[in-house]
Amino acid sequence: MSAREDILARVRKNQPAPTGLPAVPTFDGDSTVPLLERFKAGVVRMGGKVVAAPDGPLDALIRSLHPEARVVCSATAAVAGTYPLDPSRPPAQLDGVDVGVVRAVFGVAETGSVWLTGAQFKVNALGFLSQHLVVLLDPARIVANMHHAYRERAQFDAPYGVFMTGPSATADIEGVLIHGAQGIRSLTVVLEAATSSGSGSSRRVP
Repeated sequence: MSAREDILARVRKNQPAPTGLPAVPTFDGDSTVPLLERFKAGVVRMGGKVVAAPDGPLDALIRSLHPEARVVCSATAAVAGTYPLDPSRPPAQLDGVDVGVVRAVFGVAETGSVWLTGAQFKVNALGFLSQHLVVLLDPARIVANMHHAYRERAQFDAPYGVFMTGPSATADIEGVLIHGAQGIRSLTVVLEAATSSGSGSSRRVP
């Protein structure tokens, strides 16, 4: 046995017994505002936009939101896009993407955030090299706050994950808020109730 293996064996042997995660209160408060409305307000507060999915194809909605976009790259079957997402190619391939489309795992009403992992992006750079990001979200998957998000423990078991809260922004220069300084210039959340079939089809949310 090498010195390294001996050290690791001793560490494993002397580790404390595993314990469960601590119980965290949810701090729900007594808000009478519906969860969906709180989420919408949170997204807008952070510089994003919320729209309802149309009755027709989502590709038409993407074109209406960004009529000047030439390159649309989608990480979800719900939107075809115009540029194929290829995880085998370097992430820099996405440098010219006008609109990226991805489906969020869940949203957080308190902060207006959406939780995304590498499984949703397929190529993580899609969420940062795209000029604009469109995020599909099932309203049934909105939680009240970050304390509730903490309970979505199974969703965090991923090599990469991020809470995205609005488009990138900075106010470093003279206190003037600028969106799109370091990443996406706009973030639009499309409220779309996904079906249980997993086929990518959905129904419109009022």
